[in-house]
Amino acid sequence: MVVGSWRESPFGRFADVMVETADGTRTLLAPNDEVAEFVSGTYSFDRVVLGDVTVVHHVDGFTVAAPELEVRATLGGPAPFDWLLRLVPPRLSREPWWLRAIDPVAARLVAGVRTAGSAGNGRREYYGVRRTRRIAAVAGSFRGAPLGGVARLDPPVRFGFSSAPPTPQLVSVTTTIDMPR
Repeated sequence: MVVGSWRESPFGRFADVMVETADGTRTLLAPNDEVAEFVSGTYSFDRVVLGDVTVVHHVDGFTVAAPELEVRATLGGPAPFDWLLRLVPPRLSREPWWLRAIDPVAARLVAGVRTAGSAGNGRREYYGVRRTRRIAAVAGSFRGAPLGGVARLDPPVRFGFSSAPPTPQLVSVTTTIDMPR
C-alpha cells in the first residue's frame, strides 16, 4: 500500500492510495476524476475507486479513511538511511539531474526502490526523498478484510517503475513528473 498525502500539486492539496493485494490486483483510491485520470495515466491499476480520501497526521502516526479502506499507523524512529538523506541539501534532493545520478546507488541500497525512471504515457518521474520513519504498527481493513500487522513488502508493488521500500516507512518525498511534449 502506498498512501499519498500531497500538500502541493497541480490539483491542489489531496490524498490518494494505491493498494496491491496478495492476488496482484492493483487498486487506486482517488478523491475525484481529475486526480484519478492523472494518476492512472502515470501508474498501472486494475481498479479505480472514487471517493473522499482523508489522511490525518498525528505526532506518533497517521490515519487514513477512504472508500473500502481504514488505516491507523503508529510511527517508530528513523528508518535506515534517514541520516544519509538529511545530509543532502533540500533543493538538491529534488533536482532531476541529481536523482538520475543517484538512481543506481539508491537501487542497490534499498531493494526495489528507484529515484528516476520512465512512468506511463511517456512521462519521466523523479522521487526526491528527504526523510524516512519506520512504521511500527498498523491496524485497519481493506474491502472488509483486516490488514494484518506490519510486514516486509515482498514481492515489490507493481504500480510503476519503482516500488516502495521493503520495510514499511513514512517517506517525505518530492515527486516530479515530466510530461512528454
